[in-house]
Amino acid sequence: MATGTFDIIHPGHITFLREAKKLGDELIVIVAREKNVRHKPKPVVPEEQRRRVVEAIKYVDKAILGDEDDMFRPIMELKPDVIVLGHDQHFDEDWLKEELRKRNLNCEVVRIRVKEDCPLCSSHKIIERILEKYGGR
Repeated sequence: MATGTFDIIHPGHITFLREAKKLGDELIVIVAREKNVRHKPKPVVPEEQRRRVVEAIKYVDKAILGDEDDMFRPIMELKPDVIVLGHDQHFDEDWLKEELRKRNLNCEVVRIRVKEDCPLCSSHKIIERILEKYGGR
């Protein structure tokens, strides 16, 4: 299982999902609900559209929207063997492991350290480039 906002899909997302898929037979991705994105600016792309785009990526077997009130609810329902975090995701691994343990969820937490090295490998950088090129028009 992987999670993320996946606002404007870029090569970094593809690398993350490809590496996550290598860790299991099935990759289910939880796409963050707009109201739950607090650690960065709100997404540009609507949540259902982000979910559909993520689900269309060949490494992803299924994409679902996260729960608006309890981020652990879909994890408790799906009971994954592995939860994969990206190199830049804001979760503290020890905190996440402890929260999973409290809920009797026995799954491994793995942080993917592989990252794509490209000039526009973040949604934020893509938005900045668009504003730089077209902002005054």
